[in-house]
Amino acid sequence: MDRELHRLEAVKRFKELELDPAITQDLNDIVELAAQICNTPAALITLLDEDTQWFKATTGINIFSTSKEISFCQFAIEEQGISIVGDAKADDRFANNPLVTGDPNIRFYAGAPLTTKDGFNVGTLCVMDFEARGLDAHQQKSLMVLSKQVINLLELNWSLQVMAQQNEQQQYNKKAIEDSEIKLKAAFDSSSDVHVLVGKNLEVLAFNKPASFYIRSIYQYEVTVGDRILNYVDPKNKKHFAKYFDIAFTGKTIKHDLLIRPGTRFECWREIKLVPIKNNHDEIIGVALNSADISRRKQQEKQIHIQNEALTRIAIIQSHELRRPVASLLGFMHLMKIEELEFDYFDMMNLTINELDEKIRIIVADSEKTISSPLSIVA
Repeated sequence: MDRELHRLEAVKRFKELELDPAITQDLNDIVELAAQICNTPAALITLLDEDTQWFKATTGINIFSTSKEISFCQFAIEEQGISIVGDAKADDRFANNPLVTGDPNIRFYAGAPLTTKDGFNVGTLCVMDFEARGLDAHQQKSLMVLSKQVINLLELNWSLQVMAQQNEQQQYNKKAIEDSEIKLKAAFDSSSDVHVLVGKNLEVLAFNKPASFYIRSIYQYEVTVGDRILNYVDPKNKKHFAKYFDIAFTGKTIKHDLLIRPGTRFECWREIKLVPIKNNHDEIIGVALNSADISRRKQQEKQIHIQNEALTRIAIIQSHELRRPVASLLGFMHLMKIEELEFDYFDMMNLTINELDEKIRIIVADSEKTISSPLSIVA
């Protein structure tokens, strides 16, 4: 059963094949030649699928297909050599066949199987006559030779078509890859950050324009593929970078802020990120080195730190220096109340001092929130 399924797959391959005009002409020439050699009025090239007999080329007969059930070729594909039916009316298999009892009134049939290179009989090259007869040895041999030529032409046409489809697919894939590479390179080069792809031997595999410009500006050297990446690292940072790459090649992402070229006109802070790059088999094939200038961010962080220190000092002054006299006034008011030394403006003064105390507490609390570091309020 499995073999029949494979045979049907082969039949489908040739049945759906769009024949090249030159090969179509060759097949037509072969059926003409077969009919001439065998001295028959009709010849056909057939393919047999699960339930239909299809004709790829014919001469002397105007039928383009029949059901497999009434075909002569269904028996021929079971053989490895020529199948001959000398008189169909005298053969129990075909005596009541409508192709014998009616149009086209077949009496003689001889078919040579079309055998693919992998051994499947997909159809036949056959000749037919409307009178009972036979074939001599030369005619039989010629029919077998021609049948091999037919399958060679069909397989050649199929191979050419597959190659054309593969070439078309390759061209499509190539264009898709080129388009993708163009887009990737555009994105790669449009970034203001430095991007370098580094191989396992710490060689440069690829780099973007900002990387080329950065290296040229600092080292007065044109970076090229194959250069050692450590050639473009400050001497005091080489050991650190070598260690970072070792870690990255184990599969871990490294991120670090470094001060580059301190004390020179090239001094800057850069965020260095090393990301492992894997192939489809999850193997690390390189490391992407990304370097971004963060000098402005560092300057802002420094300014924020200075501002926070100033706010801290202000908060301490507010907490200690301002609250201390207010606390003393609150104490005096409390003593006066105990000693019953109240006077006409006592309540107003007491209210004002308490409001001032509350305002100072609010100011201190706001300062603490601003610098995100709570300060103690001294009573």
